[in-house]
Amino acid sequence: MPKMKTASGAAKRFKKTANGYKHRQSFRNHILTKKSTKRKRHLRAMKIIAASDAPLIKRMLGD
Repeated sequence: MPKMKTASGAAKRFKKTANGYKHRQSFRNHILTKKSTKRKRHLRAMKIIAASDAPLIKRMLGD
């Protein structure tokens, strides 16, 4: 049986951790002048994928 292929887009966006998967928050690329400093600061941190989305990410990464 052939190996499962990893979804390359997902591989670039998600990393497996001990507690699940982490990803970079969206809305942080452009049009930053109208966003408040507080909003941009909170978007800096890596986020953990919700438990309900974890099975889909797991399948895309082939874990």
